[in-house]
Amino acid sequence: MAMAICPACDAEVEVDELSTDVGDELSCPDCGENLVVNGTDPIELDFADEDDEDEDEDDDAGDEVDEDEDGDLDEDEEEQEDGDVDE
Repeated sequence: MAMAICPACDAEVEVDELSTDVGDELSCPDCGENLVVNGTDPIELDFADEDDEDEDEDDDAGDEVDEDEDGDLDEDEEEQEDGDVDE
């Protein structure tokens, strides 16, 4: 087993260098931070990107059309679709 340093709390993290590849994810046993292996000789750890799922949700949110309670488009949005927007 090799030891690596957690970038969040500087704790030593035990990593099996024989079965670990770049991109493998693990957690720091001291602070619980999600980490990713970004180097194997020597073993280097970095913060795991936890925003992947949130970014996908944000991308989808921009595609939705706002509707009022009865399912119709709001008045401003109707004007934008018709091209009659006064700015």
